[in-house]
Amino acid sequence: MLRVLLLSFLVLPSVSLADSDVWLLVDTQKMNMEVKKGEKTVVVLENIAIGRNGAGEKNHRGDDITPLGSYRIGWINEKSAFRKFFGLTYPSVEHADVALRKGKIDLDTYESIARAHLSGDVPPQNTGLGGQIGIHGLGSGSLSIHRSMNWTHGCIALTNDQIDQLSRWIEKGTLVTVK
Repeated sequence: MLRVLLLSFLVLPSVSLADSDVWLLVDTQKMNMEVKKGEKTVVVLENIAIGRNGAGEKNHRGDDITPLGSYRIGWINEKSAFRKFFGLTYPSVEHADVALRKGKIDLDTYESIARAHLSGDVPPQNTGLGGQIGIHGLGSGSLSIHRSMNWTHGCIALTNDQIDQLSRWIEKGTLVTVK
């Protein structure tokens, strides 16, 4: 009996395939996400959704634009209302640099963002550039809406099945490029 109990703790329902070589390429034109290992594509997740106002340069919090650029997975919320949430290290130093030059953020905010990236931390999520950008599932959201339109406030959305599949491949620190 004890052996059966011990074995039940050792059996994992899904094996993590996360690897330091694994990274994500989000194509906002093709509306797909590729899980890459080095230069090889190992999985393609089709029919993603992005921000209501498309992808591009994020101007401010609440603009519903998915920001282009390269990020890391900064945190993981396994109990999100959207099933799972993989937070991105947005805003990047590049975003902060542009915003500082355009007068959208002040020097203190720029320095906070730069310091966070330099130390490998998540940058401030409450700046005028917005925050809480990530990759998530639908949770109890509508699959038909997901399939028919871009509906997020700037995040990248997958179906619940897709986010479960993706979670096997990535971990905190995984590179994500949004183009």
